[in-house]
Amino acid sequence: MLTVLVDYDSGNLHSAEKAFQRMAQEVGAGQVLVSSRAEDVARADRIVLPGDGAFPACRRALGAYGGLFEAIEDSVTRRAVPFLGICVGMQMLATWGREYGDTKGFDWIGGEVVPIQPRDKALKVPHMGWNDLILDAAHPVLEGLATGDHAYFVHSYHFRVDNPAHRLAHVDYGDEITAIVARDTIVGMQFHPEKSQANGLALIGNFLRWAP
Repeated sequence: MLTVLVDYDSGNLHSAEKAFQRMAQEVGAGQVLVSSRAEDVARADRIVLPGDGAFPACRRALGAYGGLFEAIEDSVTRRAVPFLGICVGMQMLATWGREYGDTKGFDWIGGEVVPIQPRDKALKVPHMGWNDLILDAAHPVLEGLATGDHAYFVHSYHFRVDNPAHRLAHVDYGDEITAIVARDTIVGMQFHPEKSQANGLALIGNFLRWAP
């Protein structure tokens, strides 16, 4: 089995690569490859799309690699290859991103990415650091996880889903902030599983074992 971490110059993939390699070895999930080549994505059995920075910049950067997004889209929407989006890679699953204007997302999970506006003005934005997950629905990627397990976040915008059934988990940060989304063979995590210690590694291992 081949898992491809998509490299489109949107963040440092070193820690993600190490975490996925570790868990692939532990669960017997085969090879992990970091690549920006459409042909590698086209032959992948799992696709992981990280993303750091602003939504529009990440969307432009992904589109600047000829054929790369098209290969991702074909694999996920036509061949149902399991997909994991991380941070902005998760946000781009939405219909729209509202950061610095309106930017079209993939529209794979309906909704929009909007600014975090905590009701408690003492809470700072960006939302940065550890927060406890609140699980909203069961899913194979959540196996072994429970409400109260924590994850590491760094973001100023959050994904407001149209359909509550697509939200697997959220956190409380002066508002309900979406933490994990899913539909069909698609999963997205707002936090960084590769930086979330044992809980993050468990989520990565579950994704690599998942056979939808």
